Amino acid sequence: MREFTINQNDAGQRLDKFLTKAVPLLPQSLLYKSIRTKRIKRNGKRCAISDRLQEGDVITLYLQDEFFGGDLHAPAFLSAPHALDILYEDENILLVDKRPGLVVHEDDSHQIDTLINRILHYLYEKGEYLPQEENSFTPALCNRIDRNTGGIVIAAKNAASLRVLNEKIKSRELKKTYLCIVHGRMPLKSDTLKGFLRKDAQNNQVKIFDHPIPDGRTILTRYRVLGETSRFSLLEVDLLTGRTHQIRAHLAHIGHPLLGDAKYGFQRDNRDTGYRHQALYSYQLTFCFQTDAAPLNYLNGKTFTVPSVWFQEEFLQGKFDR
Repeated sequence: MREFTINQNDAGQRLDKFLTKAVPLLPQSLLYKSIRTKRIKRNGKRCAISDRLQEGDVITLYLQDEFFGGDLHAPAFLSAPHALDILYEDENILLVDKRPGLVVHEDDSHQIDTLINRILHYLYEKGEYLPQEENSFTPALCNRIDRNTGGIVIAAKNAASLRVLNEKIKSRELKKTYLCIVHGRMPLKSDTLKGFLRKDAQNNQVKIFDHPIPDGRTILTRYRVLGETSRFSLLEVDLLTGRTHQIRAHLAHIGHPLLGDAKYGFQRDNRDTGYRHQALYSYQLTFCFQTDAAPLNYLNGKTFTVPSVWFQEEFLQGKFDR
């Protein structure tokens, strides 16, 4: 037998969704059967799959111990560094300045040093995340950035904040602004580019077209020129649509690939610059909620900006004039 007391981070979930996370070794078919046969109870009574859990509920599972694991090893995230560049932090969220080269989540290489593991380690040392006290919630990232792109990543410290931020990102009530350096001089000082993007999942790449295509998604990319040299332009970019690799692919499509981007540009054009990563940074974030965002309403209207982007500084200091 095992009991779970529903805490604030568990509340609001359907019973079956909670149990899938809290008891991952329990097969889905047996989970549903155990609810039907009353081997799983809520507050000592029969329950239903779709029950919404409330804080203080007690879920009792009359099941064999084998389904509850018992792994006493230290969490993997403790093997990751806990060093972070924190832009903002409160009781609900973290805004972290992710540097190029760091992956946000574990990938096929099973690398332990990821941004989320660093965040979990940091919160663990602060006493704000204790895995043994959580049934189903783990602090999580709300947005992602490619390994070789830098910029602001949002992490939610609790379930309520994670739900709200996921909704607001989906409805585009957060504005992300980027800085980048591209090859060549732009045709206009500012413009909104329109295209149609098709994803090639097999090669982890996208293709841009000037006309509608089957399986293509409309993209809108707005840019403003902040500076120019004979070979390069420094741009500020707003994503009016947020698609995979949109900035990199869209600018390359019109003949202005990002400095350092070998996937959508040409490595031969980058050799004499010393740039190993694409010069792209998600440097500014604005919360612009259009509807209620409790418990995060206090963030509405606030803008957070990375204080220093290295390639912008090098550009303004004249490195690219030579």
